[in-house]
Amino acid sequence: MTQRLDYARQSPELFRKMAELSMTVKHGAIEKSILTLVEIRASQLNGCAFCLDMHVKEAKIQGERELRVHHVSVWPESPLFSPRERAALAWAEALTKLSPSGVPDALYEQVRGQFSEKEIADLTFAVMTINAWNRAAIAFRSQPGSADRLYGLEKAELS
Repeated sequence: MTQRLDYARQSPELFRKMAELSMTVKHGAIEKSILTLVEIRASQLNGCAFCLDMHVKEAKIQGERELRVHHVSVWPESPLFSPRERAALAWAEALTKLSPSGVPDALYEQVRGQFSEKEIADLTFAVMTINAWNRAAIAFRSQPGSADRLYGLEKAELS
């Protein structure tokens, strides 16, 4: 499949604002390792090859263990994630695949047990942001790896 259009070039102001939001999220209260796991999981759920490719490469550059990256898709059954990571992944799944009944109280309480209110808000913005990027990349068929040089992802050596 070929890319449909370059949405960054067609709407540069909106793209800059989304990029600014992404950078603000990355400098928020949630540690980068958890943000990357959340970005990987949401991208898996949404079927976004471009974003999945990008965030797997980021995880490697950040020093994430390869086995944990492979286990993100099966995190509920994997022993490799901490309670805090599990809460973040569960929150990401619930907000990415919204149920008609909303987010269960039990899940909110699980997340509250691991994160402060500020962290929950920042985590929610992180999930909202990756879901928005996924939708744009899928809509316009962004090609996995096409932004590696721009974002320094060739350092992952996963081409």
